[in-house]
Amino acid sequence: MGKVMGGSSSRERQEERPRPPDPLFLEPWRPFNFETERKVSMMKLVRNLKISNPEVKHLRILVHGPVGAGKSSFINSIDSIFQDRMAQGALVGHADISFTKMFKSHKIRDGRAGRILPLVISDIMGLENTDAAGAHIDDLKMALEGRLKDGYTFNPLSPLKEGDANYNHCPTLDDKVHCLVSVLPADKITLMNDRNVHDVITKLRNIREKASQLGIPQVVLMTKVDDACPEVRKDLKMIYRDKKIKEKMQQCSNKLGVPMNCIFPVKNYHEEIDLNDDVDMLLLSALTNILNFADDHVADQVI
Repeated sequence: MGKVMGGSSSRERQEERPRPPDPLFLEPWRPFNFETERKVSMMKLVRNLKISNPEVKHLRILVHGPVGAGKSSFINSIDSIFQDRMAQGALVGHADISFTKMFKSHKIRDGRAGRILPLVISDIMGLENTDAAGAHIDDLKMALEGRLKDGYTFNPLSPLKEGDANYNHCPTLDDKVHCLVSVLPADKITLMNDRNVHDVITKLRNIREKASQLGIPQVVLMTKVDDACPEVRKDLKMIYRDKKIKEKMQQCSNKLGVPMNCIFPVKNYHEEIDLNDDVDMLLLSALTNILNFADDHVADQVI
């Protein structure tokens, strides 16, 4: 009898244990339309973009962030959407090593033999926890000013100097950056208080400060959301119902000083071989906002 009663009591205690908190909000905290028609609409907006300043032929976006954050993968993902197939214009390497060694501005083609879209995405070497590796912060500041020429090879120990062959002495508005995009991986954001990661955050803040002095708008792309949140991995449509995603976005906002409405959680293509509408719409939503901010920036400089 005692054994039976003990077993029953144990089951009762198990039943009394509180359930783990629900990882999802009941409703999306940020409304987002995943209907296919919206994808078509956003792609049309990009294709028909009319830049508000006649001096500018292409809105220039600079992506930067720590090694392995997904900068090059973002460029490839945008290229893939508009080519309607997987594209690899920006080389992607191992997550712990920056594969990008040269400064390169990537043009996005609308279709395999289509016209060039009115935007350029500049890719740079990743930031690292030490000054002896990764992109030099002075190089990034000069990139913002349009001083770096395509083909410049990054040297972590020696930034570009005036008089070097790849130094642009007279950058036009078209050469300068019109929107700065910081790329941070969602699965690493909780490590921001770690001593090593703190050094990268300090570099990001310094670059943001320079961009602010130049009046350049700034956006954060929070990548690898599927690696950070199991619910989002199962269904990408849960991204704005997932409590972890919102928490990580708030951590980004607090650490970098970027408002929440300038932070966009996205998933890049990295292991897929076919396009996915849900992935595309999150990326296109980020891109259209980036282009709007960039166009506002160049519009303010119309003479």
